[in-house]
Amino acid sequence: MIKWGFLGAGWVATTALAPAVRSARNAKLHAVASQDHSRAEALGPEKIYKSYEDLLADPEINAVYINLANHQHCHWTIAALAAGKHVLCEKPLALNYEQAQLMAAAATKNNQILVEAVWNQWHPRFARIVELVNGGDIGTLTEIKSSFCFPAQLENNYRLQREMGGGSLLDVGVYQAHIWRSLNDGEYELNIESLNRNIGATGIDLTTQINAKLSNGVKINAVSSFEEPEKQEIAITGESATIQCIGNDAFTSWKKPSSLRIGNRIEEFAPVDPYSLMIENFSNAISGKPAWIPALDQSLYVAKLLDQIGAFNK
Repeated sequence: MIKWGFLGAGWVATTALAPAVRSARNAKLHAVASQDHSRAEALGPEKIYKSYEDLLADPEINAVYINLANHQHCHWTIAALAAGKHVLCEKPLALNYEQAQLMAAAATKNNQILVEAVWNQWHPRFARIVELVNGGDIGTLTEIKSSFCFPAQLENNYRLQREMGGGSLLDVGVYQAHIWRSLNDGEYELNIESLNRNIGATGIDLTTQINAKLSNGVKINAVSSFEEPEKQEIAITGESATIQCIGNDAFTSWKKPSSLRIGNRIEEFAPVDPYSLMIENFSNAISGKPAWIPALDQSLYVAKLLDQIGAFNK
């Protein structure tokens, strides 16, 4: 049984990760460290710590989940790795590629596992997309079109603060950048053809729309937004067929049925909790049991691409 410690007790930890640990067959929520004792208590851990340092010093903890604002990911991930803990860090892994490299180096130095919690990758529907594309079922991949947009209410939220890693690109664009690597057989260069942004009053991108092409010829069209009407789309085009997530939950299907259109046929997927699958696979990986977790190199590649997009036309 893998004993987990949470740094932070935010919305995702409360709503999704704590229940996922409770439902996982191989995990237990041992401790939570939060500045808000009542929120930590609501997660139902065996222990509550006032400081992050105290939690990291607990010798019983095997894995740490980082549920802090984006600008805190690098520091506390490295601290947890140095304390001998495996780390599941909320997305984005880091504010930039330089930080991601430091985090990866710390994981290697301390011989610990580090994974970015892009939870939709564990959903059976997304796994099926990867299987179909990599298996050649739609012919040679030609285009990846995606969008993750919603009118956000972000008053007093770190996502509005540039220095804290705010903006739609780092918040929901990261999911889309991970698709580009998951569906391609290498780390291809991104050639940006056009990029449109709407920058808000606090300096963060409220919307980022990109048209680009990978150096292997695959076209990229992606939209991330905190202000456009709610829309989630994944459409994958090959030379012989197109794959499309049906409905408006391409990235956030959680505990409800979902479906996938492959050419002229539809595949159905039973309700599932990808957060629980993420926890179970991560815990199995720690235990040396069969598991799927994304390679850390994928997160480094994504961080590099996000840097490139963020710096375009500056």
